[in-house]
Parts: sequence; C-alpha cells; structure tokens
Amino acid sequence: MSEALVVPTDPEQSLASFKVRVLLVDDQLIIVEAVRRMLSDQTDIEFHYVTDATLAVQSAQQLQPTVILQDLVMPTIDGFGLIQLYREQEELRNVPVIVLSAKEDPKLKAHSFATGANDYMVKLPDKLELLARIRYHSGAHISRLQRDQAFRFLRASQKQLADANIELQKLAALDGLTGIANRRRFDDTMRLEWQRGQRDRKPLTLLLCDVDFFKLYNDSFGHLAGDLCLKKVAAVLTEHLKRPADLAARYGGEEFAIILPETPLTGALIVAESCRRHLEQLAIENPQADTEFSTVTMSIGVASVVPSASSSVDQLIQLADQALYAAKRGGRNRVVNAEDLPGLPT
Repeated sequence: MSEALVVPTDPEQSLASFKVRVLLVDDQLIIVEAVRRMLSDQTDIEFHYVTDATLAVQSAQQLQPTVILQDLVMPTIDGFGLIQLYREQEELRNVPVIVLSAKEDPKLKAHSFATGANDYMVKLPDKLELLARIRYHSGAHISRLQRDQAFRFLRASQKQLADANIELQKLAALDGLTGIANRRRFDDTMRLEWQRGQRDRKPLTLLLCDVDFFKLYNDSFGHLAGDLCLKKVAAVLTEHLKRPADLAARYGGEEFAIILPETPLTGALIVAESCRRHLEQLAIENPQADTEFSTVTMSIGVASVVPSASSSVDQLIQLADQALYAAKRGGRNRVVNAEDLPGLPT
C-alpha cells in the first residue's frame, strides 16, 4: 500500500523537520509505478501510495502528506468523494490535493476545484512540471504548518519570541509563484554572504538569469502558461544547486538570480551553462522567439569577486547585470562572464 510508511510521532515536530511527503491515490499500478519512477531520484521527496480507495482517508490521516495526488475514477468511491472526505477531516482540511485525470475536460476541472482540489493535471504529466507543482503546493502547505506552529510558540512563551520571529521571517522570504527565494531573501543573503566572504577571503559569485522573449511567450500563450513557464525555470535552476549555501531566487519578473558562496568563476560558469542547456533541452515552444529553435531559453550573466572593503554588493550585482545585458545583445541563449567584457577590470 505504501513505500516506507513513516508516520510522524510528534505533532509538535520542530520547524525544520517538515519534509515533502507525497501520497498517490490511484487504483492503477501502472500509474503508481510511473509516478514512483518520476520521483525516485528526488532525495527530498518521500513517496507513498494507496490503491484501495477505502483506505485513502485513513492512510492520509496516518501519513500527514504535504500533497495528495488524487485519481478521479476509482472503484467504490470516486476522486470527488474522496476530496470531500479529506476536507471533512480537521487534520486533512488544508492538505493540497492535485487531481490526476485522464481527461483535459473543463467541466471536470471546474468540479474538481469546486469540490476542494488545489490543482488539476492530465496524467501522465511531464516530470519537471509534476515536480514543480508538488514542490510548490508542498512548500505552501509546509509554510502554513510552520506559520501555525510559530504562532503557537509565540502564544506559549515570551522566551521563544525571538526564535519564532526568525521563522516567520523565513516564511515571508519565499516567492509566491515559484516557491523559491524572493527578492527580499536574495538581498538579505547577498549581504550576509558578502560579509562572510570578506571575513574569510573567499570568492562570492552571482548569476543573473533572464528568460528570453518572455513577454512574447506570455502574449502567445497567456499568463497561466507564463506562470507555469516561470515555475519550470525555477525548477531548472534549483536542480543544479548542490550545496545548502547555494541560493536560487526570483529577482523580479522573468529575471532570476543564483548566489554561489565560496565558488570560483570556473565552477560558476559550469553551473550557468548547465542551467542554460537544461532549459533549452526542455524545448518549451515559443514560436515568436527570435532564436534558432523558437523555444524558451535564457541568457545568463556571471560575475565573481572576493569581497573586500574597497568593493560592494552593488558593484557585484552591476557586474553580473552588465554581463547579462551583453548576453542579450550577443544573441541571447548564452552565458557571458563579466571578466570577458571590454573595459572592465579582470
């Protein structure tokens, strides 16, 4: 029924211990296996499944998933009925539910949302899209759990006020659309990493990434498709970050940033090129784009310095920005190193 079922033993678990936990409710083992394969290489995601619809609510209560993937057509009770049962349970009322349907049917979609679903996907979805939606909905749910827990701490003891405020600040540092760090978190992290780099005399590297011809993509496919495109870009960027200190953030609009502390320029260029190539290989159609393959691509500017008293965070950002605009002027869908720009110090 489930893979490595781990039931939380302490409802007051620490703020840092929440994990992405997926429960798939589907009576078709071929779908279960396909989803399991999609998630098998994601070390941050815990996967469980139920094929018997009559056990779905009980399993969800025991497991406390951060997202439920719900099939609509099942014996005994259909997906709509299960969603209603989830919403009737206090401990499941706010758990995000993503409907997995065999049909792209507006009426089914509308009824799913009216019943209490949070999202709707036609199975089997693209792996990257599925991961992005799982992480987005789980992130929002985990943030809600953390926020509620923080409020309980605040009410319980004045002594815990400072720690709870720190956790609340973290909750306010996520971009609502993509689920990655927002501009506020970016600014705070840059300031802290600059101070650390200056103290330790270690390089600090910044990547500024801009989705090419994104306005044309929005104009062609609409804002919902544009939002999904930005989620996929965010997923691409985070997939290539290997260390806890590395940070991907939404810098603004269709512009993203990656902070790589203690990373030399050579390593940063490898990360940048990997991200650029990964997005290109997704081949997301953008027929209005003036690129070779008419797909969604991105330009990346890279700048690296060893922080010192004679330089500043703003100067590093300006260097990366100049490299980004050079990539745009040079034809887009490329990585440009600030040190290669004429007139800039090397």
